[in-house]
Amino acid sequence: MNIVADLVDIERIQQIFEAQKKNQFQVGNSTAKERKAKLKRLKEAIEITFRQEIRDALKKDYGKPSAEVDMTEIYPVMTELKHALSHLDDWMGNRYVKTPLAFLGSSSYIKYEPKGVCLILSPWNFPVNLCFGPLVSSIAAGNTVIIKPSEYTIHVSAVMKKIIASLFPENEVCVLEGGVETSTRLLEFPFNHIFFTGSPGVGKMVMQAAAKNLASVTLELGGKSPTIIDETADVPVAARRTIWAKMVNAGQLCIAPDYVLVHQSKKEELMQAMLKTINNFYGDNSFTSKDYTRIVNDKHAARVVKYLEDAALKGATVLGGKSDSSENYIQPTIVTDVPLNSDLMNEEIFGPVLPVLTYNTLDEAIALVNSKEKPLALYIYSKSEKNINHILSNTRAGGTCVNHNAVNFYNVNLPFGGSNNSGIGKAHGFHGFETFSNARSVYRQHIPGALELLVPPYTKWKEKMIEWTVKYF
Repeated sequence: MNIVADLVDIERIQQIFEAQKKNQFQVGNSTAKERKAKLKRLKEAIEITFRQEIRDALKKDYGKPSAEVDMTEIYPVMTELKHALSHLDDWMGNRYVKTPLAFLGSSSYIKYEPKGVCLILSPWNFPVNLCFGPLVSSIAAGNTVIIKPSEYTIHVSAVMKKIIASLFPENEVCVLEGGVETSTRLLEFPFNHIFFTGSPGVGKMVMQAAAKNLASVTLELGGKSPTIIDETADVPVAARRTIWAKMVNAGQLCIAPDYVLVHQSKKEELMQAMLKTINNFYGDNSFTSKDYTRIVNDKHAARVVKYLEDAALKGATVLGGKSDSSENYIQPTIVTDVPLNSDLMNEEIFGPVLPVLTYNTLDEAIALVNSKEKPLALYIYSKSEKNINHILSNTRAGGTCVNHNAVNFYNVNLPFGGSNNSGIGKAHGFHGFETFSNARSVYRQHIPGALELLVPPYTKWKEKMIEWTVKYF
């Protein structure tokens, strides 16, 4: 039975891929008006028609509160849609550039053309946001798209499939559900671009598969994003904002603060402020809080619990740490005295557990950050411009917030993405449109230019002209 299903799946993928490949030029030659009409329909579907179904589905998948769905799933997509609708005419226009004087009589411009048939492999932690966000960019750029959502969030994946089926024919945009086998089969096809959001480990496999077809890739990955809190920081503000960014979606956030480096003089104040913030957010018992999410499945819950057990065995102090495997619940937890050889300090946590370490000098903190792979995000809390600039100049990260956490993701004017281990390529706004486009250079000769005179045979006079051109133009 399973083998037959697999054969049907591969045939269906082939059918849809070929249909989209055949249709790519018709879609790619669509006008700004036509693309905006598609984006408006998508906007209405997510914001109004299917909004409650999305909320209900995410509640079923892992207990996500409706307010958090609106804030972290719906709002970012609405922002992308509104921004694209406002700027698409400009993005699609030719961008004229200067032409060197040696090429007098010509003009040059950049034409953003669609890449063609694209694949979006979206994750489970923000299934709507991290699927429809890239989709907006792809539609704006004029591509056809196959979407493979995560098999971990089956209820919302079904709603997403329903939304797309109601708006687009399969030869333009299509959702294909399935597990790892489906993703593996999809990666065998010669897509023009692949947009993947997930772990660095899987990202390497996606890049390896894409290389066989020389497909371009955007890899939105993760890693261990640090938060540095120096001796000048407003500690209560730093605590509140850091805890919010860590505990939203129960820590299942690629740009969540993965560990805190706080100046030794501020440690106790920070710890008290963080514990107080957790209580303010979720009450005395987060298990009964209607505002606290669960871990997506038992596999990931067990993984985070294992990290906690490893840290405790190695001498860490765990504040919180309660769990309930029957509901994939893990209590908001802060861990101090964390050994650097523990799993908590060497694996991306992706859960509601926050290690807090201390430092004495800023360079000591920077050295620890730089001993690890480049993070997707780095956060700084400080009132000292000198300290802020020192950290920015001596670290590398995909993005940074100063005196806040994670909100850089919500500004569509900023490119979002990592560097090396935390990702390749950028998303959001024009940067997303550019990701799904080929910047095609166009040079146009209007009247005969000086180069017409500099063709063989190379006489002494022509050699002097060429030398003059090299020197002065």
